[in-house]
Amino acid sequence: MKRAMFVGAIGCGKTTLLQRLNRLTIHYNKTQSVEFFKNIIDTPGEFIEHRRMYTNIATTAMDADVVVLLQSATDQRLIFPEAFSTMFGRPVVGVVTKIDLVTTLDQLKWAEKQLKEAGAQRIFEVSALKGLQLDEFQAYLEKK
Repeated sequence: MKRAMFVGAIGCGKTTLLQRLNRLTIHYNKTQSVEFFKNIIDTPGEFIEHRRMYTNIATTAMDADVVVLLQSATDQRLIFPEAFSTMFGRPVVGVVTKIDLVTTLDQLKWAEKQLKEAGAQRIFEVSALKGLQLDEFQAYLEKK
């Protein structure tokens, strides 16, 4: 099983996805610091929202097999700079979250574009809250 590090904006669904993948009760829990849970490293949204904290992301990634960039389909802010993934010496994939809240296809396309421009090599679309389309992403994480 791959050890994944989740990186994304505050409220994009990192912790909810972690809870869903590990069959935990889904409840809002603001991540205040880096949290290690079995095969997932959950990072605070502040790490990506404040550039001065990028070194925290790079350092924490040393403990991961794969970096997972999460972009909410409902958040139209530019979260990840172009070529963001170049700071990591490991695979980087993207996850578009909150697909259950999408009202237009353009929202999905925009989120996917942001992740691709950041350097995600593969994109998954999920709804952690509703448990939609998680199988492919979970299989990716479980594959050695």
